[in-house]
Amino acid sequence: MDLVILILQGVIVAATPLLFAAIGELVVERSGVLNLGVEGMMIMGAIAGFAITLETGSHTLGIIAAMIGGMVFACLFGFLTQVLMSNQVATGLSLTIFGLGIAALWGQAYSGMTTETLAKLDIPGISSIPIIGPLLFSHDVLVYMSFALVFAVAWFLNKTRPGLILRAVGENHDAAHAIGYNVVGVRMLAIMFGGACAGLGGAYLSMVQTPLWVENMTAGRGWIALAIVVFAAWKPYRVVLGAYLFGGVTVLQLHAQGFGVDIDAQYLSMLPYIVTIIVLVIISRDKTKANLNAPACLAKSFYASS
Repeated sequence: MDLVILILQGVIVAATPLLFAAIGELVVERSGVLNLGVEGMMIMGAIAGFAITLETGSHTLGIIAAMIGGMVFACLFGFLTQVLMSNQVATGLSLTIFGLGIAALWGQAYSGMTTETLAKLDIPGISSIPIIGPLLFSHDVLVYMSFALVFAVAWFLNKTRPGLILRAVGENHDAAHAIGYNVVGVRMLAIMFGGACAGLGGAYLSMVQTPLWVENMTAGRGWIALAIVVFAAWKPYRVVLGAYLFGGVTVLQLHAQGFGVDIDAQYLSMLPYIVTIIVLVIISRDKTKANLNAPACLAKSFYASS
């Protein structure tokens, strides 16, 4: 039983950075923007959060720095795609490569260093309840923040006027512009939010999951977060399912050899990415349903008419 609880706790830890990055990207895509720079924003959040935490000894400052790091890259992406009208796909890919390079350069001084992990919020009396306590009430603040963020995003998109405006911009930016909404402004705010969430996901990797700095530690999680948004059909609550599914696969490949599975470690390392490809292929088979779920203006540039 203890092993099962340990594995399930590992799933939660593995899923949390994916959940942060995916819910942020969902908001960006619901506004009609395709941001392929999530990986770059995550790695910038990882190094910014780790470096500031190590230098100041404050996890709070580290979390704030991670969000700012992701937002800076998001603002750059937004300026290039929404103001200068560069291609969203090419710009996102370029910023991912740029972010990985900048993080590697900045992180040279911190290579191999470790920091204190984020403290768990153990609730007296409740956290000690068998099975339920360790699974639900013995996690750090970012785990609970990730769930709160999902509920907040779902409420924002479905129950508020600004959320309706954001969805309208993603569905038909010309019509939204015609009735007086600032399409570029709405998208820039969505992109900044997505960048902050990606930065949080990166910070979770370097401050909680593996509280040390290793070059390229995001290891493709930004791309998995993009796949989760498609898997979730652009619906916030389904993002939780997708994040925990892929997080579970990640933990499975870590524990497989411990269970006596005789497979080379290299093949097990490929498992999360193979599952990602398989899921995307299955989803893509029904193109009509996929097109109905996706925002109509996704990845389309907006040209304001006078």
